[in-house]
Amino acid sequence: MFFVRLVIVTGLSGAGKTAALRILEDLGFFCVDNLPPTLIPKFVELCSQSSRMINKIALVVDIRGGEFFDALFEVLADLEQEGLRYEILFLETADATLVRRFKESRRSHPLSVDGEVLQSIREERSRLRELRGRAHKIIDTSDLTPHQLKEELAALFGDGAAASLRITVVSFGYKYGIPLDSDLVFDVRFLPNPHYDPALRQLTGNDAAVQDFICRTPVSQEFMKRFFQFMDFLVPHFIQEGKTTLTVAIGCTGGQHRSVTLANLLGAHLREQGYRVAVRHRDIARR
Repeated sequence: MFFVRLVIVTGLSGAGKTAALRILEDLGFFCVDNLPPTLIPKFVELCSQSSRMINKIALVVDIRGGEFFDALFEVLADLEQEGLRYEILFLETADATLVRRFKESRRSHPLSVDGEVLQSIREERSRLRELRGRAHKIIDTSDLTPHQLKEELAALFGDGAAASLRITVVSFGYKYGIPLDSDLVFDVRFLPNPHYDPALRQLTGNDAAVQDFICRTPVSQEFMKRFFQFMDFLVPHFIQEGKTTLTVAIGCTGGQHRSVTLANLLGAHLREQGYRVAVRHRDIARR
């Protein structure tokens, strides 16, 4: 029986779907951009008959399809009835970031009539709300570099991705907002704050002096002990449930001291347990 891994890439215009498609192509997927949904079953059938044995397909389906896009849910229902499994990857980005990207590229939004970018973004977000709710994976690309997006997609769709869990630990500052793609969020603003020490203020959680300041107190030591035990309990259950990626967000006020320190320590602890872990400090360069 022919088996195909079908990934439907969708999301907001300007969120990085084209970049994602290039990455998936590098991962061995046969990729098509802006395919009308009604053609998906026929396209999969053609791939099954190809002499190349194309069994990894990635299709970008989005609002550019106009009236054809509205048929997507009906097509997905037909795929399910035929027993063909699919995965929906939804890319999104903060409104301000999208506006900046459209301004920089000087391209118009697909829904824009009078050039009002922000209104078009909000309309698209509203129209995609139901599809977002059905997505198997949502990635917020607001603060992701191309390399980080590649790492995320490789963890999801690279060879062997289903066999093990890829954990991303993200430090962030609450003043800049919680990362939208977080699975777990931990607030460490109760820990001692190096910001109030003039000698430590300009340093970050990557510096030993800041780490020593945070970790030497009894409350920090007790928290880390319980925090690591909690993660040791959770992660095996996520693996058993079939989860392939887990994003753990750790936040403090500015995202430069406490959250960075704890993210580094958690990443090191999880690696010691044999897990694949990437640590990212979203707001460390902001002042």
